[in-house]
Amino acid sequence: MAKGKRMTIQEAVQLINDGDMITFSGFTIWRRPMAIVYEMVRQRKKNLHLIEVNSGTHGEILIGAGCVKVLETCWIGHELYGKVGANAARKLKSGELIVEDYSHVHMIMRFAAGAMGVPYLPTRASLGTDILNPEYDALGKHGLRDGSNPRIPRRKFEFLTDPFYGEQGDIIHVPAARPNVCIAHVQQVGEEGTVRVYGQRYSDAEAMKAADRVIVVAEEIVPEEVIRQDPTANLIPHYLVDAIVEQPWGAHPTGCFGYYEVDGMFIRDFYSKTRTQEGFDAWAEEWILKVNSFDEYLYKIGFRRLDLLRANSSYKYSTRVKRGA
Repeated sequence: MAKGKRMTIQEAVQLINDGDMITFSGFTIWRRPMAIVYEMVRQRKKNLHLIEVNSGTHGEILIGAGCVKVLETCWIGHELYGKVGANAARKLKSGELIVEDYSHVHMIMRFAAGAMGVPYLPTRASLGTDILNPEYDALGKHGLRDGSNPRIPRRKFEFLTDPFYGEQGDIIHVPAARPNVCIAHVQQVGEEGTVRVYGQRYSDAEAMKAADRVIVVAEEIVPEEVIRQDPTANLIPHYLVDAIVEQPWGAHPTGCFGYYEVDGMFIRDFYSKTRTQEGFDAWAEEWILKVNSFDEYLYKIGFRRLDLLRANSSYKYSTRVKRGA
C-alpha cells in the first residue's frame, strides 16, 4: 500500500483547510460521507465554500454548524424525510450564508467541465428562466467575482452565438467547478486508492476528477490486486486519490447500496429538531460534540437499529425496512 494514504477520520479531515471549496460524492441521502462531516464539525472547520450538484443531510449539518459561508447547488434537502433544508433557509435569511442557484443540468455540466479540465461547457438549459436573471447572481452581488479567488468564475454565465453552424439563439456557457477537495463515501477502495462503487454512481466521477484533492471513505479497504481483477467495475484510479479511510457504516444516516438503507427515522428526527438554531445546537451537542468518534456514534445508534437497516446480501437491500410509509 502506498505510504501515507491510509488515514484515520481525524487525520483525513486535517487535509481540509478553512476557506476551502469542497464537494461531496453521492446524491441527497445516498452515500454521503457522514463520518467525515461529523468530524469536520468537531474540528470546527469554517468559511467553507460548498459546491455540489445537489446537497443533502450532510450539507444541512455543515451549514447548521456554521462551517459553510457559500453554497452553490441546485437543491438541498432530505428527499422524503424533510424536503427543503431548513438550516440553509434559516442561514440564508439571516445573511450568514450566500447561496448561488444553478439548475441541476448546469451543475452537472460545471462538474463535467472541471473533470475535463476545460473552463466551461455550452448548453441551452434554463433559457427563459430566472436562473439566468443577473439580479440573482449572489456571488456577483457580494463582490466575489472580482478575480481575487481563482476558484470563483468572473461571471455566472456567458451568452454566445454558435460560431460553427450559425444556429439561432444564444448558447449558455457555464463555468467549470474547481473544488479544492472532494470527499467521497464508497463501498470499496483498494489499498492504493482504486475506487469501486456499486449501484448508482451519480456524478461521483466528475466530482472526484474536478477536485485537486480526493478523500475516500469506504465500507471496506480491499487488496489492490483483488480490486484490479475487474477493472471495468472500478470508478477512479488510485493515483487520483490522496487519502483513504476505512469506516463501516460511515454514510449513516444516509444509505449505502448493498450495505445498508437510509435511516429515514433518524433524518426525519434531525429535520424536525433543527428548524431553529437552538434546536440544531442541541442536536449537534447530543450527536456530534458529545460523541468522541464515529464508532461511539454507532454504539449510540445501537446494534438493533443498524441490523434493521443492514442489506440482505442477495437482494442488496434490507428486507426488514417498511417501505412507502
